[in-house]
Amino acid sequence: MSKKPKKSTPRPTQKSKRQATPRLAAKRDAPPSGQDTAERIAQALETIAVHLAAAAPASSGGEALHHADAFIWHPDGRLAPVPHVSRVDIGLLRGIDRMRDILIENTERFANGFPANNALLWGARGMGKSSLVKAAHASINRDRKPAERLKLIEIHREDIESLPALMELLRNAPFHVIVFCDDLSFDGNDASYKSLKAVLEGGIEGRPDNVILYATSNRRHLLAREMIENERSTAINPGEAVEEKVSLSDRFGLWLGFHRCSQDEYLAMVKGYCGHFGIKLPEEELEREALEWSTTRGSRSGRVAWQFTQELAGRMGVRLKLR
Repeated sequence: MSKKPKKSTPRPTQKSKRQATPRLAAKRDAPPSGQDTAERIAQALETIAVHLAAAAPASSGGEALHHADAFIWHPDGRLAPVPHVSRVDIGLLRGIDRMRDILIENTERFANGFPANNALLWGARGMGKSSLVKAAHASINRDRKPAERLKLIEIHREDIESLPALMELLRNAPFHVIVFCDDLSFDGNDASYKSLKAVLEGGIEGRPDNVILYATSNRRHLLAREMIENERSTAINPGEAVEEKVSLSDRFGLWLGFHRCSQDEYLAMVKGYCGHFGIKLPEEELEREALEWSTTRGSRSGRVAWQFTQELAGRMGVRLKLR
C-alpha cells in the first residue's frame, strides 16, 4: 500500500526533467552567428586597447610638446597644454632692466643650443620674478618657427619629487624646454629638495641638455631662516649640516636678486601700464592716487602697481587685454 505512491509519483517528474534538459542544452550550445562573434571580438579588443593606453607610461615627451608652447606638469605623467599663458608684455616690466637683460640673454643662448645656466630669481615679493620668466619665454619665441620654439613647463612646488620623472620624459624630446617652478621654498622637515638637487647637479644622469630650470623664490637659499638656525643649534657638526641645506641654491648657476622699488620706479610702472592700456588721467591726479593706493597696501612693487591699474581701469570702464 505504501509503495504504490512512491513508484507512481516520482516517475513522471524525472521523465519530464529528462525531456526538458536536452532542449535547454540545445539552446545553450547553439553556436552564435559569425557576425555576433566578430562584434564581440572587436569590442573586447577595443576595451583591451583602451586599458593598455591608460596604463602604459609615456616614453617620450616629443609628441605632447607639439600641441602648445606652455604646459602644466602633473605627477601622474601628463603634460597639460596651456593655450593662453597669463603674462604681461616684457616692455611693461619696469625697474628690473638689468635682471631682464641677463635672463633674456641666458634664455636666448639656451634656445639656440648653446650652454646656459639654471636660474634662481629671488627677492622682494611682487617685483615681477615670475612675470619676467613668462615674458622672456614669449619674447624668445616671437619670431621663431614652430619647430624651433622654446617650450615652458610649470611644475608645482608640491610636485617637486616627481621632477626626475619629468626629466626622463623630456630627455629625448626634440625641443628645448624651460622647467619653471614658481615660489619655490622648503620648510620644516621637508626633504623633497633632495630630488631637485640631484636633477640640478650631482646625479649620474644629470640634467638633459635640452632642459633648463628656472625658479622663483622670496628666499635666497630656498630654506626658511629658522630651518638653517635649527641646524646650527642641534647638529653635532653645525657647519656640515648648514652646508647640506644651503648647497641647494648654489646649484643654480645664475642668481638674479629683486629688491624693493623706489617711489619713482613705482610711479613709472603705473604710468607704463596706463599708457599701454589707454587709461587717461591727469598726471598729478594719477600720481596722487597711485601713492595713496601704495600707502594703503603698505608696499610699493610691480604687483601693487598692477593692482592699482586694475582698480583704475575698472572705475573708468577700460578693458585690460594682456594678450
